[in-house]
Amino acid sequence: MSFGNPLIDEVAAFMQARVMLSAADLDLFTELERKPRTAPELASDLGLDKRATARLLDCLVVTGMLVKNDGCYSLKERGAPLSSLHEESVLPMLQHMSCMWDNWSQLTETLRRGANPAVVPVLGEKDADVMNAFIGAMHVVGRQLSREIAGRLDLSPYRTLLDIGGGSGTYTIAFLEKNPTMRAVLFDFPGVLALAQKRLKESGIEDRVTLAPGDFYRDELPGGCDLALLSAIIHQNSMHENTALLRTIHRALTPGGHLLIRDHIMDNERTHPPAGAFFAINMLVATPGGDTYTFAEVKDMLENAGFTGARLINTGGHMDCIVQAQKA
Repeated sequence: MSFGNPLIDEVAAFMQARVMLSAADLDLFTELERKPRTAPELASDLGLDKRATARLLDCLVVTGMLVKNDGCYSLKERGAPLSSLHEESVLPMLQHMSCMWDNWSQLTETLRRGANPAVVPVLGEKDADVMNAFIGAMHVVGRQLSREIAGRLDLSPYRTLLDIGGGSGTYTIAFLEKNPTMRAVLFDFPGVLALAQKRLKESGIEDRVTLAPGDFYRDELPGGCDLALLSAIIHQNSMHENTALLRTIHRALTPGGHLLIRDHIMDNERTHPPAGAFFAINMLVATPGGDTYTFAEVKDMLENAGFTGARLINTGGHMDCIVQAQKA
């Protein structure tokens, strides 16, 4: 859609995004991959309004996701990854973004108050749909990035990885595939570990992974590991919450063990990496105290928790910055 002004067009991109997110909410891409249909047929099958369904499907034709022939809609190759049937489906990320939409709609009020008055929790076991969308989204963004990061790191000296809040095991799998003598302990909510179990079995490494259920905000972490991974966690916390969590990790690690923190690590101006600046807004509207942090801030939190030798060992623009520190 064009208004004839590039700046206005850039802002108006929200219209296409909303169409895509609503289609993902209703799983229309999967439905049309299973069986091409007319708008009235699809609306009848899913209990939708016929006219509204037709208008949305026409927009998806315009964006190149669907093709329309004699009133019948089917999935194009461009739209195939939006189906749950696709081998590398990105549908979970769109479903998670749809959850994010409500929080971002509160940005103006958040700027007035300093906090979103209607925060929708990103993760928790009380809402299985939200949790599943979030965990699925994290796998979508992490399945390739985790392998790239595992390939950059020399983890040969370590015996056992503690993956804290490791979701469905995306990084555990990547690290263990790269390091065949390594074992791992995957720590997360019980409901999340149920999702991880299937993925670990599919990867063929389930016999090298111990699943440890718990809540890292309330529970002690399993001991005996010489390497810990805190992947995409610190941004959801305040500095105080992070320091408390880092102390818990410090207690769990073996003497001389190392911690890896993966996240956006901002420059001192907080404008680079650019994605990190926008992600700080995401945390502003989605959490009570989350943020993206500079290396100096991360180093300070680590030292307050008892870690030493903090180093920024990898930088990047896709939440692939890595800070390493040691338990003295």
